[in-house]
Order: sequence, then C-alpha cells, then structure tokens
Amino acid sequence: MNVPDTPTLEDVAKAAGVSTATISRSINHPDKVSPDTNERVQQVINALGYTPHFAGKTLASKRSRTVGAVIPTMANAMFASGLQAFQEELNVQGYTLLVASSGYDHDAEYEQIRKLIMQGADGLMLIGHQRTKATRDFLQARRIPTVLAWCNPDERDALYAGFDNVAAAQEITREVLAHGHTHIAMIAGVSGSNDRASQRIEGVRVETAKHGVSARLLSVVEAVYSLEAGGDAFEQIMRQSTQPTAIICGNDVLACGAILRARQLGIEVPGTVSVTGFDDIDIAQVIEPALTTVKVPQRAMGKAAAERLLSLLDDQIPTLGSINLPTRVILRHSLATLK
Repeated sequence: MNVPDTPTLEDVAKAAGVSTATISRSINHPDKVSPDTNERVQQVINALGYTPHFAGKTLASKRSRTVGAVIPTMANAMFASGLQAFQEELNVQGYTLLVASSGYDHDAEYEQIRKLIMQGADGLMLIGHQRTKATRDFLQARRIPTVLAWCNPDERDALYAGFDNVAAAQEITREVLAHGHTHIAMIAGVSGSNDRASQRIEGVRVETAKHGVSARLLSVVEAVYSLEAGGDAFEQIMRQSTQPTAIICGNDVLACGAILRARQLGIEVPGTVSVTGFDDIDIAQVIEPALTTVKVPQRAMGKAAAERLLSLLDDQIPTLGSINLPTRVILRHSLATLK
C-alpha cells in the first residue's frame, strides 16, 4: 500500500474501497457500520497512520494549543508532582493539558495516543521509551512532537527530560551495601512492559555483582504497583530458606506495602530486615519507620519536559536538547547499619 506523508479522509476511503461518508460514520458512529466494514476501515487507518484532527485543527493556524500526556497510571502519586509542574509550565504559555492513562499496557497507550491526537493535541509527553512498533510508526508518520520523561533513552532521535534509572538503582544499592548488607532481595515493578522497572532491576544486579562473592542478590520478585502487592512480595521473600537483611524496592508504594506487611507479621523494620524505596513521594516520610529512598526530581523533570515540548512546537526543531537530571538517596530510618 502506497502511504502518503499526510493521509487524508479521501486516502482512507480510496484504500478501503468505501465512501468518505462511510469512513466518517465508522470513526464517529461505528455502531451504524457493519463489523466487517469497521474492521477494514480500521486496518486501513492503522496502515496509513491516519488520524482525524478535530476542533482547533480546523483553524488556519492548524494549532489547538492543547498538549496530551499519557501516564501509566493515575492511581499512584509517583507521577503527580511531575505532571503538575508540566501543566503549570504549559499554562504559562497558554496551552491546555489533556491526560490519559495506559495501565502499563502498550496497546492501550497506542489507543490513548490516537485519541489525544484525534482530539487535537499538538504534541505529547510520554513516560519511558519502551513502546510498540505500531506506536512508534504512528508518531513518526504523523510527525507528532513528542517528549519522553522518567527515562534517558540511548536513542539518537529521542527528546527527553528524565534521569538514569540504572544509575539511580546502583546508587541506592551502594548505600545498602555500605550499611553492611550482603544478603539482598528486591521487590520490583513488573518489568515486561516497563523500561523503568527493568532498568532498576539491572542497576541493583550490576551494583551487587561488583562486590563479587561478598554480596548476593538472593531474589527479585516483581509486583504490580500497590500496597497489597508489595506486602505479598515481602511475604514471599521472607519465606525463603535464606532471608535477606535488606529489601530494595522499585518504588515507594511497594516499599510501604512491605513495611506494613512486616508489621502485621511481627517482623521488625529495620531490626530484622531493612527496606528501601524509590521516588520519595509523600508517603515515604509518614510511614513508620520513615523510608530511605531515591529522590526523583519530579517537578524539575515535568518543567523541563514542558519547556522542551513547547520549544519543539514553536520552532519545529528541538532547540532545547535532552536533559538528564540527577537523583539522590534520602537516608531515613528504614535502613539499618549491620554491625
């Protein structure tokens, strides 16, 4: 199929062998079109990378002054302050923010991206760099201005405002080792659809391996981001024949879930086992004991992401380059020193 640079409704109709009216009905009122026709139309839309542009896109300027953001979840505070700073910076320049969530599902992310562009979004902020080929092809074919956050991908054409997840995980692991812990376990996020989770696992593995036989990463248990899942993973780890003296968690929610479950089981933190987190969201300071964690520069990252996306929208070229922001370990009471 010959794919035009900017496919139109007429291109879709021609490729699907139906009228433009049928294409419009299939997009806007699919219940009024036969399932077979809907499927054929959708296949052509996907193949051509066609997206209808509504509302402000019909203006002569072709700009809606709307930006979209797709985040993995709205149920976790780890994205909240960064997204707030992103919105504040956009607002100064007269842009409106539309937010969608993907549930850590790459296919769902693709659909949310398509819908945001259909609603007139001029550009996008996306979390992480791991996504489907269909999504990458769609963004490239439509030339959608995009900035990535919460990552620092080794990709020449990627524009990002993020941090090094591997290095940050190495930093917290070094701190755990420096406190005398050589038997370590990890509760990580589900890594299959999450490049940040997989990179944090890599960082813990790499740093532990540097200590050779003197330190061991006993196990890595992956869990969805919830207090209950963090608690279940903690129980699984503590049932092992060789128990760790420290558990490094892939985010603060998992860490707090582990601490709460330890309390229920009568296991002292950090007396019996130390627990560390990642993100430094508000719960890290109020949990008892207060959580040693990695401070992620969420607000700085959100502001920098907005600045770069706005520059790209205004100039059509990234006049502001990618930025790799620093993280740091915050020492609190959940990490004990072994004597």
